[in-house]
Amino acid sequence: MRVIEVVWLILQVAIGYNLAIPLLLYVIFFFTKKKEALPKRPREADYAIIVTAYEQTHLLQQSVHSILNINYSNYLIYVVADNCDISDLVFDDPKVVLLCPETTLGSNTRSHFYAIHRFVRKHERLTIIDSDNLVGPGYLQELNKFFERGYLAVQGVREAKNLNTTYACLDAARDVYYHFYDGKLLFGVGSSATLAGSGMAFTTELYKHCLEHLDITGAGFDKVLQYEIVKRGERIAFAENAHVYDEKTARADQLVKQRARWINTWFKYFSYGFSLVAKGVKSQSVNQFLFGLILLRPPLFIFLLLALVCLGVNIFISPLAVVLWVVAILLFVAGFLIALVKTKTDKRIYSALTGIPKFMFLQLLSLCKSSKANKISVATRHDYT
Repeated sequence: MRVIEVVWLILQVAIGYNLAIPLLLYVIFFFTKKKEALPKRPREADYAIIVTAYEQTHLLQQSVHSILNINYSNYLIYVVADNCDISDLVFDDPKVVLLCPETTLGSNTRSHFYAIHRFVRKHERLTIIDSDNLVGPGYLQELNKFFERGYLAVQGVREAKNLNTTYACLDAARDVYYHFYDGKLLFGVGSSATLAGSGMAFTTELYKHCLEHLDITGAGFDKVLQYEIVKRGERIAFAENAHVYDEKTARADQLVKQRARWINTWFKYFSYGFSLVAKGVKSQSVNQFLFGLILLRPPLFIFLLLALVCLGVNIFISPLAVVLWVVAILLFVAGFLIALVKTKTDKRIYSALTGIPKFMFLQLLSLCKSSKANKISVATRHDYT
């Protein structure tokens, strides 16, 4: 009986600490933050902007147009149209290189390296943009500020391009939460920002060293990439003024398929966290230790549901534990609201918060489909323009 009690206690701690970490990060950040001196006019390094499209091209023209309007001159755009009908695509700007793989690649990293191996010139840095993204005018300039400070990898901010449905608003709220805690605060306390799949940049050499020897299929290349970077002792900087505008999932079916892939990715790669925590302890690296803890954390809805299960079980076991779980859940809610307030979130997102129960139910459906996620869909299909 004693063994069962110990296991139950360990299980609760393993779930419960995820509720408290955000607010703890905020407190540490609040008392230790230092304004990093960034250069006001960093040099214009040469960028390769890789835009990847899979099957869908209806948002691609807008994405490339937004890039061509940035306040920057030293770059080329490489559009990789994988398994796409390009008959309606017209790019008459010499800065755009349209690449059409002879056979279907079906992989983000394969598309990236398809472009890298066809670079027109030796680009110092590369940045990755999705075909549904729009890019802010100062995007590359903001990235440069961190590269000039010596960082080799930088994550920008992916903001919502559309808030047309409750699902899109809740998807945007999730991004706000992760950018605030896993981006700004995690980087601010000495660790690394997590990568978000697009709106991120690297020195070309670092990207090649991290992934060229791997063939990553399915979702999650960013999980492997961030692990490889932090494992090498590098930090991923967070550029909160480097804006990329991302198409949010507007419908339930989109959400289920997308989240199924993301959940599958967490189960596939979360064990990297153990390796980084061990490395961090051994080398006394705050960067690796904290980043490892973050990689071990399940998706939001999973640990929230597990927390509610623990709360319910303890009603029959321990009144004190019930109080502790209620406090932990309230701490998480407070942390979530702090992220929304500090990020100056759109009012439509606040209005959509009442839809969280249904949003979580759809993610439960995603969990049920996660084992076959990459067979169901390879990329999120967006119908909203």
